[in-house]
Amino acid sequence: MAKIATLITDLFEDVEYTKPSKAFTDAGHEVITIEKEAGKEVKGKQGDATVAIDKSIDDVKPEDFDALFIPGGFSPDQLRADERFVQFAKSFMDSDKPVFAICHGPQLLITAKALEGRSATGYKSIQVDMEYAGAKVKDQEVVNCCGQLVTSRQPDDIPAFNREALNVLEKANVSAGS
Repeated sequence: MAKIATLITDLFEDVEYTKPSKAFTDAGHEVITIEKEAGKEVKGKQGDATVAIDKSIDDVKPEDFDALFIPGGFSPDQLRADERFVQFAKSFMDSDKPVFAICHGPQLLITAKALEGRSATGYKSIQVDMEYAGAKVKDQEVVNCCGQLVTSRQPDDIPAFNREALNVLEKANVSAGS
């Protein structure tokens, strides 16, 4: 099963972390939370979720993970101000590993200059930014680009987001095992 790196900090959108994370773990995947400081607790912007951070960004390497998950909220905007998180995310895109970004999650990929030529979606207010970054923006509940990049717009899209992310993980696991 996949080991999923999750880039997250304070003010993430609660359900955009909790629901996909539960879907991943229910399917047998391992979700590892990554922030600046291991052991820290980060809080969702709705105040419904608190997440303990498993690893510091300084203690992880992209090659130790099979996929990347970026929940939305204000978290991705904060993380993209730190080059360590930008380069970590870029590495997954450059190596064609699965990347799952919902709502404002693509902001980290915009800063990583990793969306050019790819179909994607995101929260309405960042769609123009995604276009400027070279993405082919689609206003739909989920976009699965090339079996690698899965993006969604908002919390209402979580069921479709989870479905497509799990499909990508299943296909990646099959091909990795053969």
